Amino acid sequence: MASSPKAPADPIDARMVRKLADILTDTGLSEIEVECDGLKIRVAKTLTSAPIQYAAAPAPLAAAPAAAAPAGEAAAPERRKGDVVNSPMVGTVYLQPQPDAPAFVKVGDMVSAGQTLMIVEAMKTMNPIPAPKAGKVVEIIVEDAQPVEFGEPLVVIE
Repeated sequence: MASSPKAPADPIDARMVRKLADILTDTGLSEIEVECDGLKIRVAKTLTSAPIQYAAAPAPLAAAPAAAAPAGEAAAPERRKGDVVNSPMVGTVYLQPQPDAPAFVKVGDMVSAGQTLMIVEAMKTMNPIPAPKAGKVVEIIVEDAQPVEFGEPLVVIE
């Protein structure tokens, strides 16, 4: 009977947090949020290995230029020189804050470090994608409302 006053003091169930973390690992998601009886639990992990994984992907494309040349459209995946900004999560990318608003940036725009380039919606949460450095937007790789995967290239800044 003395234990019932302690129950409201710790409403977070550590087992649930661990279970949510396991779901992140099993599914490859970067964050998950659950709401139950007015209690919200959000579990997110910091992912830092994406640029290393993605840097290896263009090499096979460059190794077979003869096979890709006749198709004509296969040359499109080549990117300009510059820093590629990759998606930090799985979600849907939006190039403007609202459907009727102008885009955050367009090709040719000069951006400053930290400036919002676009947003990625994940689990009904809008996540701004900041410019990692100041520079010129030389390519926007994704389309508005396009689903994106973790580590997928979004924009190139020179």
